Amino acid sequence: MKITSVEAYLLSCLSSDKTIPKRDAMLVRIGTDAGIFGYAPAPATQRAKQIIDLLIAPFLTGHAVGDPDALRILFQQGPGNDAEAGSVYNAVEIALYDLAGKARDVPVSELVGGRVRDRIRLYASGTGPSAETEAIRARELGFNAYKLHLAGGPEAAAAAIRNVGDAAGPDLDLMATAIGCGYSDDAAASLAREISNQHLRWLEDPLPSGDHEAYTRLRELGLVPLAGGSHEPNELRFLDLIETAAVDYVQMDLVRQGGYATARRLFPDIARAGLRFAFSTVQLKAAGTALDLIAAAHLGVCWPESMVRWLEYPLDSLFFPPASEMLKQPLAVERGQLVVPRGPGLGVEVDESVIWRYPWVEG
Repeated sequence: MKITSVEAYLLSCLSSDKTIPKRDAMLVRIGTDAGIFGYAPAPATQRAKQIIDLLIAPFLTGHAVGDPDALRILFQQGPGNDAEAGSVYNAVEIALYDLAGKARDVPVSELVGGRVRDRIRLYASGTGPSAETEAIRARELGFNAYKLHLAGGPEAAAAAIRNVGDAAGPDLDLMATAIGCGYSDDAAASLAREISNQHLRWLEDPLPSGDHEAYTRLRELGLVPLAGGSHEPNELRFLDLIETAAVDYVQMDLVRQGGYATARRLFPDIARAGLRFAFSTVQLKAAGTALDLIAAAHLGVCWPESMVRWLEYPLDSLFFPPASEMLKQPLAVERGQLVVPRGPGLGVEVDESVIWRYPWVEG
């Protein structure tokens, strides 16, 4: 079975939200001479599409669908010898695993390590106007955890966490992200002290992402578990984050930060360091698609819950139509956990109608 086409489709959805008037997504489709297709999400940028169209598609076309790892090495030795191209390729590679799984009649999880469970915990995430209302709705939908997005200084952030905790009740685990707040060392420490009695699962990105030493100092205070990593630029920075034990939970956006290859190299290091891992799918006020979630989940269930603990699930305020409608059937969410399908490949059926229902809008 040989690859005959590699197509990247940028999708857009206009919104009445003045803060985010447009949201974008990318769907990659790889076709074969056997009439079987593989699908992947990818970074929704014109630059990523250009790399796929000009570098990745010409390279993959004509190759046999075999070992995705071998194809990646060949790409890196050829046209993909720079970091930017390699990063986009790692997203497209998810479609190669989808194809390989379909060709061998096994789920992707069996190709990336072998599953040890069938479910992964979800934490709901949103940026709606009322975090209290969203947290209550997350609980009513059956989620066991919710992450609120903080704004303002330490006092305002601490008050928001207390208000959400009071509104949602003790049965809902809480996380909080301070990405974009730009706290100084002193301000982050002040916030951590203010919320030390709130029993947060973690405080995410309270400091600049590149300052691992500052994270280590804050973590040594023992005030609140820390999370970070979803903005690390490369694998070396991830390794430094892990080796310095700067956070309790290492986070990664699978599609935008290295795909299966990078995650599979990092997971053993995270386990040896005694840390935990949580998938991130939300970048500021943009979110991944349903295909992002299922691709990440296939890798997550290959590790025990004691190490790979959580997968971020965008709520309505982030999960825009092309993202949620990319699959013909909704994701199987039961009691706050995503049930990972055992069908061939990713085990889901992609709805290609999103390609023409949500055409790309420039800008």
